[in-house]
Order: sequence, then structure tokens, then C-alpha cells
Amino acid sequence: MSFRSQLLSSATSFCDAFAQNKDLDSILSHFSTTHQVSAIEHGEKAMAPFLGRPFEGLDGVRSYFDTIAALLSYENMEFSEFTVDAEAGRVACKGKAKFSWIQTKETWDETFAYMLDFDDEGKITDYQVWADSGAAYLARKGELDKVRKEES
Repeated sequence: MSFRSQLLSSATSFCDAFAQNKDLDSILSHFSTTHQVSAIEHGEKAMAPFLGRPFEGLDGVRSYFDTIAALLSYENMEFSEFTVDAEAGRVACKGKAKFSWIQTKETWDETFAYMLDFDDEGKITDYQVWADSGAAYLARKGELDKVRKEES
């Protein structure tokens, strides 16, 4: 198997595990144990506890996913448009899902992007997310539905 094929297989396997709400140990099994790993969801730190700061090391990545699971639920997650850069050891893709802020029960449909960097064994070293932090913030505050009504 070429390195490009390995990267695509590793990325789709990780995304499938996340989309299927696999347990945290299954998710973390896709991360490197031979390199320093990190997770970051880009955005303004003040908008949500998982935004705008790097979660370093396997314990940090675990903390990121624990935080997400405590605050958000999602359904109908799917991924597409996988783009592999074998020279850089990186895969980018687009995802979409229906998210819900657990405490307020406010929901939104979201399209987001992943950038995954891999080690030589096809394990994730760096996990980056770009998502709709505005919708997450409003849902967290219980104001998303109110803003929607004002706009219609």
C-alpha cells in the first residue's frame, strides 16, 4: 500500500470512528504514540471551553474529546472531499452533522473542516478543526433560537 493510500485509509477510519460515536479509547487509538500529539479547534477562546487553545499530548487530546462529549452531542455526521498530501503527511476533509449543545438543547446544522497530520505509521499527530464557533456560542448561551427568530 502506498503512503498516500495509507493516509487516506487512516483518515477515513478515524472519521468513521468519530461519526459512529465510538468510545474514546477507539478514537484515541488513531493517534500516534511515538510522536507528540495535539488537538486544536480554532476559534475565540471565550466562546467555548474547547476553542482556541491547543490540547497537547495524549492526555490533552483525551481532555479535548472528553470536553466535547460533555458539552455537545451530534448525529448524522458524514465526511467528504478527502484531500491527501502524501509529501506533507496530511489529509484535509469536510464534515457535516447536526450538533446540539447538551445543556440548552439548542441544535444547529454545521459544516466543518479537519486537517489531520500523520506520522510515518499513519497515526494522527496533529488534529485541527475549523467549525461554526458562532453557532456553538449562541447555543451554549441558549440564544441561537432567539437570534434565528429575530432574523426571520
